[in-house]
Amino acid sequence: MHKIIPVFLFIALLQSSCQKVPITGRKQLNLVPNALIESMALTEYDSILTVTHVLPPSNLETQMVLNVGSRIQIAVEDYMNQNGLGKQIRGFKWEYNLIDENVVNAWCMPGGKVVVYTGLLAVTQNETALAVVLGHEIAHAIARHGNERMSEALLIQMGGLVLEEALKEKKQETQLLFLSLYVVGSNLAVSLPNSRMQESEADKLGLIFMSMAGYDPSEAISFWQRMSSMNKANHVPEFLSTHPSDETRIKRLSALVPEIKAKYYLPNQSRPSPSSKH
Repeated sequence: MHKIIPVFLFIALLQSSCQKVPITGRKQLNLVPNALIESMALTEYDSILTVTHVLPPSNLETQMVLNVGSRIQIAVEDYMNQNGLGKQIRGFKWEYNLIDENVVNAWCMPGGKVVVYTGLLAVTQNETALAVVLGHEIAHAIARHGNERMSEALLIQMGGLVLEEALKEKKQETQLLFLSLYVVGSNLAVSLPNSRMQESEADKLGLIFMSMAGYDPSEAISFWQRMSSMNKANHVPEFLSTHPSDETRIKRLSALVPEIKAKYYLPNQSRPSPSSKH
């Protein structure tokens, strides 16, 4: 028979599991140990690489992916370390791969495992636009959106079960739940209420991270306009299945870019990392 958490203990658990998203300061629920999330992500990541055609580091497009990803990674690490948040990414083992597949998509697993598909490069068209995408995807991992969504799903699906028992006794169910939130070749699912809010948060954080890395955030407008045109032409790329690109989003980004550019952007990465106050 499963143990049930008394109401007062359950409330205490929720309160103790509240974390803050870097920069935005939004409170979120993180019930699942990050080490467990990152372990499941690594397992899935490795399985993807074994069944796809990964282009070698000598490939010019792969080098661009590595360059963009590394620049954003350095900016993120500098910010987190300088603001006492380094422990939140201590378990990250960053890696970047380009998969030769005509899919307009990219993603970042918890723990810093990044994949770009060659089909996306025809839409990004330049290195700065690729930084828009990778900044957004890395922002999901830095903001621990995967943990937040999995925590919410665990509460919904497993109710008042003691979390430790749920994770221990229902390993298969937990792994399947992870996969349902991080579908291969896709991004975070949109079934849970916070998904649109998380997308907006990743948009903002992504612009900040790419700016810290020396990329002009203004490129985000042109990129999302191209994505929106694909949507209107009824050629909805997989990337847009969880990243709605519409007039509202473009207007929101247009409003954000001037402020973020003035505060965080300086070409050639010459601007020092900002303080945690935002």
